[in-house]
Amino acid sequence: MTRSHPHPHSLPHPSRRALLGGAALTAFAVATGAGAGTANAATGTKTATTIGGGAAGGTWPTEFPLPNGFLPEGIAIGRKPYAYMGSRANGAIYRTDLRTGEGGILFAGGTGLIAVGLKLDHDGLLYVAGNTGVARTHDSRTGEVVATHQLTEPTGHFINDVTLLGDRAWFTDSRAAALYGVPRGRTGTVKTLPLTGDWVQLPDVNNANGIVGTPDGRALIVVKSTPGELYNVNLRTGHATKITLVGAANVVNGDGLYRIGRTLYVVQNRLNLISVFHLDPKSTTATLTGTITDPRFDVPTTAARFGNRLYLVNARFTSPQTPETTFTGVAVPI
Repeated sequence: MTRSHPHPHSLPHPSRRALLGGAALTAFAVATGAGAGTANAATGTKTATTIGGGAAGGTWPTEFPLPNGFLPEGIAIGRKPYAYMGSRANGAIYRTDLRTGEGGILFAGGTGLIAVGLKLDHDGLLYVAGNTGVARTHDSRTGEVVATHQLTEPTGHFINDVTLLGDRAWFTDSRAAALYGVPRGRTGTVKTLPLTGDWVQLPDVNNANGIVGTPDGRALIVVKSTPGELYNVNLRTGHATKITLVGAANVVNGDGLYRIGRTLYVVQNRLNLISVFHLDPKSTTATLTGTITDPRFDVPTTAARFGNRLYLVNARFTSPQTPETTFTGVAVPI
C-alpha cells in the first residue's frame, strides 16, 4: 500500500477524538499495535509495515475472501469487529470476522433482490440500499428483513448508498435528483428531499453516489460520480452547494465516502484510488492532503472503518461478472 501526500509538511490531522472514536476504539488500537510504517522524505510516499494484530498477538488479516460470484459493492462495520457486505447478484448479506478473515452468509438473498450500500446502526439494524427503488432494514444478528421501503418506482431509479444522520437513514438515488430519509427503527414515514441549488442532474449516467454527514451534523455530503464533484446538501431544504476542491480537479468515479472528523475519504472506484481531503469548518471547501493506493485494489467501491484501518470491497467491475469470479475485501491503514 502506498500513500502519497502532495503537501507532506502541512497536513491537517483529525482530532484524537475523531481518530479513535472513543474508549472502545482506543483499546482496540492499543491491542492491535499498529505500525507506523516507513517514509521517504524526498518523495512524500509512505509505505505501510505492520498494520495491526489481534489481542492474542497474531496479525489480523488485511485481505479476506468473499464467495465466488458474490458481486459485492457495499460494506458496513459497527462497534464490533465484523464486516457486513452486500451482493449485487441476489441481495445476500455476508458477514466476516475481521479478526480471522472467516465469514459466512447471514442473509441468503433471493430472486430480484440487490444489496449495494450498507450502514450498521448502534441498535443492530442494518440499512441496505436495494437499487430498484427499494431500501431494506435487516437485523444484523439474524439477517432477517425487518422492514422494506419502496422509495421510488422500480424502474428509472438506482438507490445506491446510505448514511445515518440524526433520526434518519439517508439514501442516494443515482438516477434522480433526490435523497430519501428512512426513519431509524422499524416504523415511520419516508421523507423525499429533492436536490436543488447547484445540483444539475445529468441524463443516462450515475449522479449521486456515496453520502456522509458533515462534521457538524447539519448537512450531508454527496459525491456526484459523473463528472466527479462533491456537494453540501442542506437537510431541511435540499439546497445543494458545490464543494470547492483544492489540489484536485475532480473526484471522477467517486463512489463510497467515509469521514473521520474533518478528514474525508473518497473512494474512486475505477481509478483504484482513495483521495483524502480536509474539510473547512463549513464543509464548503475540500483540500486534497493525500491519496491511498494499494496493488490489491481491483475497483474498490465503498469503505468502512475499524480501529486504524479502512476496509474496502473489490467490485471488480472491469472483470467478468460470472458465478466463478472471485472477490475479496482488503484493509489499508489510516
